[in-house]
Amino acid sequence: MILIIAEKPSLARNIVSAIGNMKKNDGFYSNDEYLVSWAFGHLFTLADIEDYEKNVTDYRWKLDNLPCFPEKFKFNLKKDSTSKEVDTGVKKQFGIIESLCNREDVKVIVNAGDADREGEVIIRLCIQNALKTDKTIKRLWLPDQTPETIREGLKTMQDDSDYDNLANEGFARTFIDWLYGVNLTRYATLKTGTLLRVGRVIVPIVKAIYDRDMAIRNFKPDIYYGLWSNEVTNGEEIELTSKEKFDKKEQNKALELCQKYNASEAIVTDKKVKKDVMNPPKLFSLTKLQNYLGKKYKMPMDKSLDIAQKLYESGYLTYPRTNSEYLATAEKDKIKTIINNIAKIGYPVKFKDKKTIFDDSKIESHSALTPTYKIPDKAKLTEEEFLVYQTVIKRFVAVFCSEECEVEKTEIKIKVGDLEEFNLKGNIILVPGWTKFSEASTKDKILPNLNIGDKVNIHFVPKEKETTPPKHYTIETLNNYLKNPFKDDKKELEGSEYEDDTEDYKAIFEGLELGTEATRTGIIDNARKSEYILLKKDVYTILPNGEFLIESMKQMKINMDKYKTSEMGKALKKVYHDEMSIDDAVSLAKDEIKEVFNIKEEPLETDTDTGFYGDVIGKCPLCGKDVIKTRFSYGCSDYKNCKFKINTTICNRVISKRNAILLLNDGVTSKIEGFTSKNGKMFAAKLKLDKDNIVFSFDN
Repeated sequence: MILIIAEKPSLARNIVSAIGNMKKNDGFYSNDEYLVSWAFGHLFTLADIEDYEKNVTDYRWKLDNLPCFPEKFKFNLKKDSTSKEVDTGVKKQFGIIESLCNREDVKVIVNAGDADREGEVIIRLCIQNALKTDKTIKRLWLPDQTPETIREGLKTMQDDSDYDNLANEGFARTFIDWLYGVNLTRYATLKTGTLLRVGRVIVPIVKAIYDRDMAIRNFKPDIYYGLWSNEVTNGEEIELTSKEKFDKKEQNKALELCQKYNASEAIVTDKKVKKDVMNPPKLFSLTKLQNYLGKKYKMPMDKSLDIAQKLYESGYLTYPRTNSEYLATAEKDKIKTIINNIAKIGYPVKFKDKKTIFDDSKIESHSALTPTYKIPDKAKLTEEEFLVYQTVIKRFVAVFCSEECEVEKTEIKIKVGDLEEFNLKGNIILVPGWTKFSEASTKDKILPNLNIGDKVNIHFVPKEKETTPPKHYTIETLNNYLKNPFKDDKKELEGSEYEDDTEDYKAIFEGLELGTEATRTGIIDNARKSEYILLKKDVYTILPNGEFLIESMKQMKINMDKYKTSEMGKALKKVYHDEMSIDDAVSLAKDEIKEVFNIKEEPLETDTDTGFYGDVIGKCPLCGKDVIKTRFSYGCSDYKNCKFKINTTICNRVISKRNAILLLNDGVTSKIEGFTSKNGKMFAAKLKLDKDNIVFSFDN
């Protein structure tokens, strides 16, 4: 007897349907050859800090059990979020799985988790906690959930041990994220008195949006001058914009150069007209699908992923959580079948065997997102489900379109004396081809009728321009940043040409991306639910809670920027490639977390440590009651009757707990460096109590 454990009930139903002739029981299906049961996604979660302690009665967060570094990580059955007791449904289903695993007639157990590291870990935990004796463990790896793929997968199963590296990376990632999340969330919350969700990936994501919004908020526009001509030649306006730029104080220099240009002849030195074929864009990865849907339809990432996942579970799309835009060479026969089915419903498609489509070197675990041979009935899909499906199938049709997109490309070079050469480029789409199914990156642009040797009329003038602030992150630009946070910030075209994406795939395979295709959407959604960031239409902005999170991290000297996160991502990829052990990767995380708790006392002049929320720092000079640390100040505990407080930030400078104590005890702090005046100048000063006011003192 073979026991198959699916990650979710929906997958179990699809497997049962593909096998056929199975009887439904309480928590599983059966026939003479197979038993099929299921988890509900995660049945197990990592234990809390208190679970590692003996005789715990006080479950309040406290500093004396931080940092927590378990010698061996424990997993518990998932608890109900309200009662904090083990979920009854989870307990029952695991009991069924445990019973089935240990049946004497079960000789083989099949891990049928989703085809990724998370799915691998979910079912391994079920088997490890259920199985009492050794049995053969196999892996059912499904790129899609169509009946044919499931039946073929059951015939070609490999040993689950072949996926050990994937599981090791999954466990290492789980342990490391727990270490960061549990230790630093508790520490930051105790420090600030506010629940701060601190995670290895959520913080750099929020910080990216924070940094961009601060750059926009603090942006001061400036004037500069460019050289510009727009004169008529042969009855057509010829616009020329120079590459030269001048500071606002250099208008005279710009004018002088314009005069030199105008004293020269502008001659057409070259003209090329050629017919060419414009290549379609690539197939979708999850990120590129979310970018497209976010930009065109303002669809949030969590919604687009949920819909794509549902279409996958219904057998209409391949596995959505893929980071690749390429197909595997071993899939060519499968793609031919899909093309044949799509052709039957009227799409002009044919098989193409190109490196720009099939490239094993740019696939880590999963190929690009494509339709399957199974075509849905539109009437059975919601409007949004049909929209997502149509988006994927039309991109597939564009890539395999039997009609080429033919264009006429024109390039004209105009030389102004020996001063500058101007390139004018134009395109005319002659045969639309694949552009009927996917937008082209270039629109028709007709150049003026000029020929080699023609003289072009010019009159350059200095044109006043204003510098523009950076733009807020959108779904598309944030996703592109997270995939490769070290890439130059430049516009990526959903283009007609296959740009060189080697750098992007190298970054993904090295682990430089922030989050993964499988986790990124959920982390961004958590940041939204925590009210750190706002998504309006397809634009992200920082919220006050997000500002507080990032500024608190800086104040507490918790460094979780893209560099730190990417270094840990690289370590996790080394685990996947069997170049590093789980323990070694976990040790790196422990060392970084230790640095947060090994607080070194700084000189009073530069100290920024504000202590912990609720710390008593002295007596109120007005009423004699305790002064305590609150979220934004050191304030009198009798706040209803006494208004005395010392703000934790004065003139953009954090006032440390030690300096606040000095102010209360001695009436004056040490000299504090780093204040910022209203006009932006830095200065150093002492703080002094003057009756019930706090004033600056510049005495030595």
